[in-house]
Amino acid sequence: MITFKSIATSDIDTIVSLMQEFYAIDNYPIAIETSKELFSEFISDEKLGKAWLILSDNHIVGYAILTIIFSFEYGGRIAFIDELYIKETAREKGIGKSAIGFLKSEAAKLSLKLLYLEVEHHNSNAQKLYIAAGFSLHNRNLMRLKIQK
Repeated sequence: MITFKSIATSDIDTIVSLMQEFYAIDNYPIAIETSKELFSEFISDEKLGKAWLILSDNHIVGYAILTIIFSFEYGGRIAFIDELYIKETAREKGIGKSAIGFLKSEAAKLSLKLLYLEVEHHNSNAQKLYIAAGFSLHNRNLMRLKIQK
């Protein structure tokens, strides 16, 4: 049985450990203490979004983070599936599909207008999952600018 547990302060070490696994896949850097501080901030302000641990038969197998923003173009609050990670040993068991269904349901409960997400070009399994769940490629390019302090 797949269940979703809202992240609490007591779960921060667990989720940051999972983040380390996730980031290692593509060799992304992670600042562990900074991530812990960010989770403390994130959890304390529900307007920022929500995060969940994903459990299969009461064993933690991943996590999901939904961040909320406001969009005039889309008529209100929208969200970004900032991270969705399923441990390698738990993949191809329908957990990702359940997680996407759960996130879509939560988005509806939160009256969100749209869900965005990013997927690595090489991650064809994730792309298939998202397309099967109704996501489509956006006709715009995602761009970024890192703000220097």
